[in-house]
Amino acid sequence: MTEKSAAPAVVPPPTEGKGLAAGKLGLFGSTVIGLASTAPVYSLAATVGFVVLAVGAQAPIAMILAFIPMFLTAYAYRELNRAVPDCGTAFTWVTKAFGPHTGWLAGWGVAVAGIIVLANLAQIGSKYLWLLTNNPDLYDNVPLVTATGVVFIGLMTFVSVRGLEIGERLQNILLAVQYVALILFVVLALWAVFTGTAPEGSTAPQADWFNPFAFTSLSGFTEAILLCLFIYWGWDTCLALNEETKDPKRTPGRAAVLSTVILLVTYVSVTVAAMSFAGLGTSGIGLGNEGNAEDVFFALKDAIFGPWAWLLVIAVCVSAISSTQTTILPTARGTLAMSTYRALPEAFGRINPKFRTPRFATIFMSVVAVAFYVGMTLVSENILADTILSIGLAIAFYYALTSFACVWFFRREIFTTARNFLFKGLFPLIGGLMLTAAFIQSAIDMYDPDYGYTVIFGIGGVFVVGVGSLALGVVLMIVWSFFPRAKPFFRGESLNRETAVLVPEDDHPVPRSVDGGLM
Repeated sequence: MTEKSAAPAVVPPPTEGKGLAAGKLGLFGSTVIGLASTAPVYSLAATVGFVVLAVGAQAPIAMILAFIPMFLTAYAYRELNRAVPDCGTAFTWVTKAFGPHTGWLAGWGVAVAGIIVLANLAQIGSKYLWLLTNNPDLYDNVPLVTATGVVFIGLMTFVSVRGLEIGERLQNILLAVQYVALILFVVLALWAVFTGTAPEGSTAPQADWFNPFAFTSLSGFTEAILLCLFIYWGWDTCLALNEETKDPKRTPGRAAVLSTVILLVTYVSVTVAAMSFAGLGTSGIGLGNEGNAEDVFFALKDAIFGPWAWLLVIAVCVSAISSTQTTILPTARGTLAMSTYRALPEAFGRINPKFRTPRFATIFMSVVAVAFYVGMTLVSENILADTILSIGLAIAFYYALTSFACVWFFRREIFTTARNFLFKGLFPLIGGLMLTAAFIQSAIDMYDPDYGYTVIFGIGGVFVVGVGSLALGVVLMIVWSFFPRAKPFFRGESLNRETAVLVPEDDHPVPRSVDGGLM
């Protein structure tokens, strides 16, 4: 018998987890990474205008309503993480609740969302870097912008392989730059409004902007909610780093809830400031002007910041680059967990012995993202734009699955205490139902050929990309299920409800975390 056939797939012993470095992050560091993963400045720049076009003056309340399923889902993540602090997050939890096939697709949802957003983040970061030159020959040069984006992905991959220490310190700086820019934007915009120096069409904030009963279009409402889901997405990165966090059963969950609350305040404040300063007019800098929808900050930067407008350009660039690195982290760790439980080839479970990071998974996912980015760009920049519109489907898909998994996993405990009923039952259930409704209605809307920038096979390109990418996961899962290594997983042997997950023991020695171990 050969050595290859005699030796089963190698997995780390339970006391050592999956080989990741433990105790690297405290509450502060986890929260920073959760916030940075959402790319707050870029997300606002790319989304606020479209939300206003969809629902007009109800944009602020749309931000708040979209926060509700995110907040409720964060509780599902928190409770599941307390019981099973595994870096596979959605994959591991959904597998334990609903079985291997549903769990595998949840893991695929995380991966496909990460790959799509990596391509778009690299594009935005590169575009804004060259915008600083104020030279259209550079920032409109597709090969140059694409090549620069590929370099960004390469650099952030290098940082991610080197370990959380360098990555966490880098994120502290990059997130600080973003929030300084956002605070200045809100203060300067509202100051101009209240002192009467804002352009014509500006208006003081209105109470009616927060009226949840003032929506006039169901399709516009669901479009706005899905757009807002995208800007909140990413806070779960801190859960994917749970095995590398101090007090992994509690700290990541707290960071997730804290991140979503901070994002709510940030997004509503910036939206109100932008609407007040620019107004909702359909011309000039008005947010009702479709020409401003693709990038609100670019449209308003000169009017608000004057000669210092370049600060906002830098902030968007930094936001995209920052999120590039934090998007790589959960994608790589999700595939690491899938490999550990034999849901993927063994190579994805390889750990860098020096930095204790999932080197192969990190590099592989980055290479796939680069191939996707370059491929979409070569075909059409419009298709690349449609991919970011489609990402809401993948997000709603795996968030909803995780919410329902929480309810089913804890079904025997839900009615034992009031706390369990709320946090393990009611909150996750409502969050999952809201996300499912958003997924279904959005898929219906995306089917329309007029939705997005492209038409494929006579239907909306956004629908084809969004639903097609999830359907591709079904195909890959079926193909992988025929491989010998996959048999234990799909038979429910390597990971099931009773399986002791491979995470560090509670008494595992924990070094001082990068951010000082703030709890």
